[in-house]
Amino acid sequence: MIVRAPTEERNTGTYDIDLLPALDVLRQINAEDVTVPAAVGAVLPELARAVELGVAALEGGASIHYFGAGTSGRIAAQDAAELPPTYGVPPHWVVSHHAGGGEALTRAVEGIEDDWGSGRADAAEITPGSLVVGLAASGRTPYVGGALEVARERSASTVLISANPQAPLAEDVDVHVGMSTGAEVIAGSTRMKAGTAQKLALNAFSTAVMVRMGRTYSNLMVGVDATNSKLRGRVVTILMQATGLDEEACARALNAAEGDTRVALVSLLADVDAASAARALGTARGRVRAALGALGVAERAGDG
Repeated sequence: MIVRAPTEERNTGTYDIDLLPALDVLRQINAEDVTVPAAVGAVLPELARAVELGVAALEGGASIHYFGAGTSGRIAAQDAAELPPTYGVPPHWVVSHHAGGGEALTRAVEGIEDDWGSGRADAAEITPGSLVVGLAASGRTPYVGGALEVARERSASTVLISANPQAPLAEDVDVHVGMSTGAEVIAGSTRMKAGTAQKLALNAFSTAVMVRMGRTYSNLMVGVDATNSKLRGRVVTILMQATGLDEEACARALNAAEGDTRVALVSLLADVDAASAARALGTARGRVRAALGALGVAERAGDG
């Protein structure tokens, strides 16, 4: 008997989709898409546990590793690539691994996702204390299974993000974020609802990890450093929004901080020089609020 994942079942509401005009095809797709946020919302407690595992890995000096194939792997690659420029974190904090390597990111490489050994090989750099996040719409992709197996052998934490609450690979992971997105508009086309759900979950996961790691102040990005004129303008705007001070004062503070946004921000809010701000941030492991507290500043973000 063939056991199918929910994403492989036929959607009873779209049997006649091929008979519809374009607008009605789009309406059916959209009607299914609007169910995805609720499916993600139902697993937020599990996603929160995954976030804490990610924070623990980074605070322990280890890394977070994503593993996926096809759409899942491409979503993982995009998420990991966007974190360094957004939050000013080193690339080794979050690393993506795609079945088939770089070539498979732009062109489908058939069969590679079924290679358990390839997943094991790509996970060779996993170290104790790391977090391995496997993404698999069906929850049974062998490539992802191989990577998760190595993670367990290396005493790394494991998370599976899938669109199958009964995912076979979930049996041996620390946390399973199993979203019930159901049958796709086109049977088995998991780049649709399942892919959207994985993107929502992974973006939320990585953003929450960055927030918990102190890479934001309020809802502002303060890990971005002014390494060029475009970024300098963006950072000055962030400083103005956070402090309520004028452009000239924020630009001076940024210059004194040698382009370091967080140093400039603490300097402005605590009314201390850049060196004092840098020392406070060092003690606070880069967290702006903790640094301000150590300097005796009781400040609410957004007052500016």
